[in-house]
Amino acid sequence: MEYRYRDASEMKDSGVEWIGQIPSDWTISRIDKEFNVRNEKVSDKVYPPLSVTKQGILPQLDNVAKSDNGDNRKKVCVGDFVINSRADRKGSCGVSIYNGSVSLICNVLTPKRLHPQYVHSLFRNYYFSEEFYRWGSGIVDDLWSTNIEKMKKINIPIPMDKEDEKIANFLDKKTSQFDSIISKKEVLIEKLEEAKKSLISEVVTGKVKVVKTADGYDLVKRSSDEMKDSGVEWLGEIPKNWEVNKFKYVAYNTNSKVKTNSVDNYIGLENVESKTGKLLSYGSSKDIESDMSTYFDCNSVLFGKLRPYLAKCIVTETTGICSDEFLVLKSKKLLSTVLKYIMLDAYFIDLVNSSTYGAKMPRVNWDFISNMKIPVMDMEEQLLIKNFIDDRKTKIDTIINKTKLQIEKLKEAKQSLISEAVTGKIEVLN
Repeated sequence: MEYRYRDASEMKDSGVEWIGQIPSDWTISRIDKEFNVRNEKVSDKVYPPLSVTKQGILPQLDNVAKSDNGDNRKKVCVGDFVINSRADRKGSCGVSIYNGSVSLICNVLTPKRLHPQYVHSLFRNYYFSEEFYRWGSGIVDDLWSTNIEKMKKINIPIPMDKEDEKIANFLDKKTSQFDSIISKKEVLIEKLEEAKKSLISEVVTGKVKVVKTADGYDLVKRSSDEMKDSGVEWLGEIPKNWEVNKFKYVAYNTNSKVKTNSVDNYIGLENVESKTGKLLSYGSSKDIESDMSTYFDCNSVLFGKLRPYLAKCIVTETTGICSDEFLVLKSKKLLSTVLKYIMLDAYFIDLVNSSTYGAKMPRVNWDFISNMKIPVMDMEEQLLIKNFIDDRKTKIDTIINKTKLQIEKLKEAKQSLISEAVTGKIEVLN
């Protein structure tokens, strides 16, 4: 479908800040003039529960908190627009393709004349989301909300001569094209992450050997004659010149404490990226209530005890304090970076995760990890392993980061096109 940007002479001021200019033949109307409010109370035993998400209206997700009051919900019909009224769920809305029920905190509206998919795009665009938030009230984000009486007063653009249907069809096609490209790039990232994980695993468990070449590093698959049974299930076979040691003979848990206000750098679990060995940022120690905190020095290995399947493990580059949910390890026989890569190995993480205690907040204890057996190789091979993985990981991460940036730009272009279409900045020609 073709489109063009309208000339300034074809536009007029809407008088509404979030909308800006609209075509001369379009009008402005309040939500209460264009929608009926649906307030019918129903049971989720009759009307299946739905989740109101940033991806739209979906059958209730498995990971959401379930209400104990399933008989006191709002009815939703196909074609209804539903939006979560709470500010901490900003952007969670959409037109439903399901009959069902939602929480009472949601506003449910039925369009009188506007095409449902036009409504879907109009209300899910960034500028409406900000306007909806502006009409709210409350103390903090999880209490700040926009009730239906306030929402009904919001002004929206009204296309003429069934242009809303043309816009809906246009955006359906264009956004599908954007989503297809984005999906392919997301699959590429997943494959690159898997390749990186597999590469690290093969190297740190000795299935392949790192050799120095004139151009850098290369990998050579070891023959069966070079291998021996490690006696450790998660490791399998390892090179004959490698050893297997209990973790506690390779590294120790420091358990060192210092005054909270004596060190600047703080690392919480939220500051470490899952499965990548990357520190995202330093956090703030101002919210720590205890006078004493866990200390780490440079070249320590931090490993997250809480939900170990998240694989939060880094090597520190400075001194600081961290959450008590980290093990702070100092290596005795392995380079810290090599130890980190071993601990990020998927098989290692699976074994650690299988030992956790606590159903809702699973944690691993040091006693279990300290008795796990891990591979140890000579220092020359450790340096080759470290340098190779660092080099390949950097190259793969560079491609991943470029692809992520492309995805962000595609998402921005998609949102810009939606915003321009629903407010008439562009005209759909056919």
